[in-house]
Amino acid sequence: MELLEHSAAPLIAPETDERAARRSLRGQIDKLERELAEAFVTAYPMGGLEHVEPARSHAGPRLLGLGELERVRDELAARVRAARASIAERADLQAANRVRLEKMLLDPGRYRFVRIASRDIGEPGCGEWFVRPRLGLIGMLMGWWEVKLSSGCPLAGAARALI
Repeated sequence: MELLEHSAAPLIAPETDERAARRSLRGQIDKLERELAEAFVTAYPMGGLEHVEPARSHAGPRLLGLGELERVRDELAARVRAARASIAERADLQAANRVRLEKMLLDPGRYRFVRIASRDIGEPGCGEWFVRPRLGLIGMLMGWWEVKLSSGCPLAGAARALI
């Protein structure tokens, strides 16, 4: 029967590898949290992002294991991806509405009674661009159309009057 000899080479402690992996995951989580915060700030003028409550842990304060850190990282990556998609979708919609507004200004007769809110083109306030006939019914019959910008929120003055 043969005896197996064990080499005297020192083994690498798993704690060293785990410490490096943990540091790397914490760095990735930190970066993703910053990106999510930047996405939130970017989306705020557009109406904000959908707020998702993180999964709650009832275990209290503790040191997360590698698997849990990876899960947190993956959840944050998915939230950042969804936030970027939402921002891109809203930006595309605002760009399309700006183009539509430019076309309305160039040829109001083709866009009769169309309304575009200021928020739909990425501007603050509650004004609204709309096409209407100039001089009412006569303008409608004669084909005289114009683009108007409403003065803003109609209830602001009424709310102050009640106070």
